[in-house]
Formats: sequence, structure tokens, C-alpha cells
Amino acid sequence: MTSSQNCPCGQGQYAACCQPLHLKQQVAQTAEQLMRSRYSAFALQQIDYILQTTALGQQSALDRAAIADWSQSNQWLKLEVVQHQPKLDKTHALVEFKAHYHDGTQAHIHHEISHFVLHQQQWYFLDPTLDMQITMKQPCICGSGKKFKQCCAQFI
Repeated sequence: MTSSQNCPCGQGQYAACCQPLHLKQQVAQTAEQLMRSRYSAFALQQIDYILQTTALGQQSALDRAAIADWSQSNQWLKLEVVQHQPKLDKTHALVEFKAHYHDGTQAHIHHEISHFVLHQQQWYFLDPTLDMQITMKQPCICGSGKKFKQCCAQFI
């Protein structure tokens, strides 16, 4: 993708939108901006970015091959942000969105309510689909140092 092309997330030109995030020149300032950049990463097969923007304690459980396959096997058509709640508490936010895509046979809409956590001035996606054996008393997956039950448990 050239930097003058429209960004897959729909917020302007790629060079001024998601590209600086993908190149690690900037970090997302909001959970919505991170979610938009992750959508663009799916559309552009930027798998490392998707992995790196998932909660720190979840990254090792991600299936890179499955994420790459999902990213590559679909044509990503558009992103629609339904709502953004930037302050669920001091470090958590919510973004509801619809990702429109075509799987080669028919069009689909992936509708999701996602939760995000702010850790050391960086937003991370909390992946509720991972089957991790974590107890409420273990350190939180976000790296905050708090117990899981006192931090991200209610958002996964």
C-alpha cells in the first residue's frame, strides 16, 4: 500500500493514519485508534502488529498462523465504529465495531465489542477468545502488577 492511499480504517490517508502506528513511529492515543489500526493491520496482513498490540500476557497464546490465515483469506471492505467508551475505569476502554469483509464467496459483518487496557502509556487489546488457564489471584495479563481479578478479569 502506498502512503497516499486511503487507510483501510476509513480515517484518511494511510501515511497520516495507521502507518505511523504500524511502523512504531507513534502509539495509539485511544482504544479506538488502536482498534482502527488493528483492523488496518488485518487488511494489510501486518500480523506482527496484531500480535504486539494484544495484552502482554496473552501474546504467547496467540496462534500466529491462524491470524495470518484469517487476515489473508478475506478481503477487508470497511470498518464501522458503533461506539467508543474511553473510560470504563482508569485503565480500561471499550470499542464496539463492525468489520465488513468478503470471504471469496459472500460478504460478512463481524460485529464485536472489544475491551482494551492502558499499560505504561500504551493501549492493548484484551482477547476474550484465548483459552488461558489463569486464576483470579494470578498477576494480571496486562502487566499491571495487580491481581487478575482486580484488573482485567471483568473485561474478558
